[in-house]
Amino acid sequence: MNVDHHDLHHEFPEYAEAIHGLKISSKHFARLFDEYHALTSKVEALEDNGSPVADTELEGMKKQRLKLKDELYAMLKAGKA
Repeated sequence: MNVDHHDLHHEFPEYAEAIHGLKISSKHFARLFDEYHALTSKVEALEDNGSPVADTELEGMKKQRLKLKDELYAMLKAGKA
């Protein structure tokens, strides 16, 4: 199965420098970034391997990932943490 990658650098290439800067300067941003990427890796692995997982569980993970992405995007847009 071909899985789309959802890491922040693919999602927001125009914010590459801001992502790097906030990861260094903001513990809160760095924590959310790490949480987002761990969840993204888990979702992509499940989708790529066709692992047996309940649709509701996978949907819940995707909703949590979207919530984190929205929060990270808001911080990137604001240019602060």
